[in-house]
Parts: sequence; C-alpha cells; structure tokens
Amino acid sequence: MPSRLGQHRYCQLLTLGLLFAAQASLANDRALRFSVNDSWAMPMVRIEAGQAVGGILFDLQQRLATKVGRQARMLVMPRLRVQQALENGDIDVRCYVSPNWLGSGHHRYIWSLPFMTQRDLLVGREKGTLRPEQLRNQRLGTVLGFTYPSLEPLFADGRLRREDARTQEQVLLKLQAGRYPYAVSNDLSLHWFNRQHPTSPRLHALGEISSDPIACIVRDAPDVPTMALLRAMVQMKQAGEFEAILRAYR
Repeated sequence: MPSRLGQHRYCQLLTLGLLFAAQASLANDRALRFSVNDSWAMPMVRIEAGQAVGGILFDLQQRLATKVGRQARMLVMPRLRVQQALENGDIDVRCYVSPNWLGSGHHRYIWSLPFMTQRDLLVGREKGTLRPEQLRNQRLGTVLGFTYPSLEPLFADGRLRREDARTQEQVLLKLQAGRYPYAVSNDLSLHWFNRQHPTSPRLHALGEISSDPIACIVRDAPDVPTMALLRAMVQMKQAGEFEAILRAYR
C-alpha cells in the first residue's frame, strides 16, 4: 500500500493536472469577439454605457456563440477602429456587413451566407414617390461613415449634399425636426422609429435606393471555430431563426 505521504503527493499531482486541464480548456474555449459599431442604433443594437445590451445583432450574435459552445464578447468601437481591428485579427466575427459595402476584402475572413436583406430608402416627411436622381442641390440626411454606393455619383457632382449624423436614429430625428427635407434610412430603422414615436407625424418611404445582402465575416484561424460558426448560420437559416429574430423587432 502507498504511504500517506505518497497518497498526499498523488492527490496534489492529480489536482494540479485537473487545474491545468481546466485552464487549457478555458483558453481553447475563450469568448468569441464580435465587433459592434458604436454608430449603430435600434433595432440593430442597443448600446448603454458603452455596452451592447439588446437588438437584432445582439440576439443574433449571442445565439450564434451559444450554438458553438462559446460566450459572446461584443466589442463596441468606432467604425474606423473596426477596420483596424479586422486587419490586426482582433475580431473573430463581424456581422451586419455586405460585400457591396467593403472597398476591399479581408483575406483572413470567410463570408457567411446572408441572414437578411437591407433595403435603404429615401425618406421624407410627406407621402409620395421620389427618386434621388430627381433631387437637385438638396441636403440629404446620412449616417457618418456609412457608404451609399448608389448615391456616390450624386454626392460627387454636387447634386446632393450629405448631412451626417452619428446614428441612424439621429438622422431621422433631424429629418422629423425639419433640419433637412430628405434622409436615407434602412427599412427596419424607419419602421422602428415610427413605432417609437406614435404621437409624432410619421416619416414616409419615398422610394428604394438600394437592396443589399447582409452577412457576417468569420476569422479563419486555429483559435476560432470558423467552420462550426458558418455551419451554425446555415442551420439557423434553415430553421427560420433569423426570421424569428427579425420579426421580434418589426
């Protein structure tokens, strides 16, 4: 029989072994880092005290991380820092992005399938039908740093002038207050805004500017469950989970 000293030593080694194994497991299963642009607003994401706490992307990213057995760490940062973090490999997943919006690809990231389609609209205070090409020398409410490829020729030749605000909600608030005659908004944000301001005059969609597929890009690296994340998004689409999340905020 082993001596008491031997048994004590064996227990110490066993405890250390289990501790090291647990630490290794935690290191391998670290939280997934999702980027959150600080200019996003509801219904896409709610940011309070610098933290993402709700919204479509919050729900989507939490569910996606859960499906691959990880925690979701949502890093709220300015848009320009998001670009730098992508280049440095400091972000594992970036959602709410379209191939139509990126000037260049990120070779270390793989595109997921689209989880929604974003319709950007020309919005005004009065009902009607209008195309941006019909406007001349008008100020147009836009989100700071956002790219509107179909409108760039009109901005370039001076037919339209950007009037930037920090978030989509601020753009619509300024339109409602008469700071400019027209603005650009995606359909989800416009519907959410009107729903949150039931006693104010409604804002109206005048015409569609663009329609873009929205997806995620996932970092392709050994410490990221890249293929599992991409498969999880396929499964979520097949199960109707994306539409269920969107429906909750419509």
